[in-house]
Amino acid sequence: MIERFAQFPESLAKQTRRLTLGGVPAFVAHPDWSTPSPVMLWMHGRTANKELDPGRYLRWIRAGIAAVALDLPGHGDRYDAQLQHPRATMDVIAQMSGEIDRVVDALAAPGLGEYLDFARMGIGGMSAGGMTTLHRLTQGHDFVCAAIEASTGAFEALYFPADASRPPWGVEQDREKVVALDPSKHLDTFAPLPLLALHCEADEVVPFDTLQGFLALLRERYVATGSDPALIELKTWPATGAPNEHAGFGRFGNDAKNAQVEFLTRQLRPEPK
Repeated sequence: MIERFAQFPESLAKQTRRLTLGGVPAFVAHPDWSTPSPVMLWMHGRTANKELDPGRYLRWIRAGIAAVALDLPGHGDRYDAQLQHPRATMDVIAQMSGEIDRVVDALAAPGLGEYLDFARMGIGGMSAGGMTTLHRLTQGHDFVCAAIEASTGAFEALYFPADASRPPWGVEQDREKVVALDPSKHLDTFAPLPLLALHCEADEVVPFDTLQGFLALLRERYVATGSDPALIELKTWPATGAPNEHAGFGRFGNDAKNAQVEFLTRQLRPEPK
């Protein structure tokens, strides 16, 4: 057993299977491994791994929601130092986004598929994982909700800020590649769905204004398609004490996890336990 997995709480570890899904290292944690449960795909941030923050997954399975945690390219069980460098973020997002359909197909295989309800399937992630989520949502999909943390769908605004009051992000990026992947540039193919965004207003890595700008554009997209912009939920904290006000929510970590599981319970409707 790898050390990261060995540190899981026993109540989570006994409900978890380590797998490779469509070539992607993953684990699936299920509430009971007997009845079909709603399922949530989750992607961690840059330099992290799928085993990070097991309390999140424990909350989900206690709420009746199966957790599918994925290692981003170059991370966790597919470690590659070059892919963990900030300049590789766009490549990581593009690759991971293209792998998600294979992951879902693998989840539907015998031995797994009978325990998952794909009509109640969500997707989400933190930081780069959230950016991957938003990029994937600009393409056809079967997800019924999404949740992001410390993330943004305005890639160009993040790396090439128009406002001179905020310095460039600090790493060279290929602007053409950034724009090609930028969800805010492709909202015409973003199908409205319930979305929860959690963010610290003092985030030093993904500035809050980049998320605000993206959500403003996304709400316009919802209105234009006849959807309720209130489907987009935003919860923020002025400061949390987390590293760079980005990695987790510091002293508000419990509040953030509770807000997320409440949202997922409303949207994915697990059976009462």
